[in-house]
Amino acid sequence: MIAAMETSSPAPAVAVERGHPAVLDAVTRPEVQLAVWNRALPLALAWLPQLDWAKIDDLDFTTTLETLEADVAEGLAEAGYPAGARGDALAEEIAGHARRFAAIQKIDAVAIRLEVIETDACRKFHADHVTARLLTTLVGSGTQWIHGDAGPDTPIRQMRTGDVAIFKGRLATEIQGILHRSPPIGDTGETRLLLAMDPAPAPGLPE
Repeated sequence: MIAAMETSSPAPAVAVERGHPAVLDAVTRPEVQLAVWNRALPLALAWLPQLDWAKIDDLDFTTTLETLEADVAEGLAEAGYPAGARGDALAEEIAGHARRFAAIQKIDAVAIRLEVIETDACRKFHADHVTARLLTTLVGSGTQWIHGDAGPDTPIRQMRTGDVAIFKGRLATEIQGILHRSPPIGDTGETRLLLAMDPAPAPGLPE
């Protein structure tokens, strides 16, 4: 499915969705500002919603492709995620997305965040101050997005749990045709587990 919006840019901003991971490569096209891989959460991660979130810490680290698997496994263990087959499945999920994102962005270092969210974080529609960001919600409601010139009555689109998206950021395009936000959950008691990836910042530069 493709959604297009007329803008003053040479080509309209486009969001592309498909049920195959190869769709994420489309974000390298100049007119594509959002690529979404529509997928169900892997069955090997069905245990995630049963975690005791009070015992789980957020993860925020930078890794290279050379040390990716070891860094992810170490981080998950330190954050309180289970060992064994369940922990291995989560590590494989994260490392797989990191390698795919790095290949698409042509980078060899990735900044990874795995966050437990229980508030209305990033409640306003926005574009991130990065070249690109991968987002996938592993537990709870998915990220919401709209076209940048959407009026007040324009329907808000929402990713499903398990969907994987790459959003172009403000460093990649002058005109932000696609904006996104965290779904408002502050009054619902819902908990989300969000995986986010950016190109690792150059040494000495702010993230």
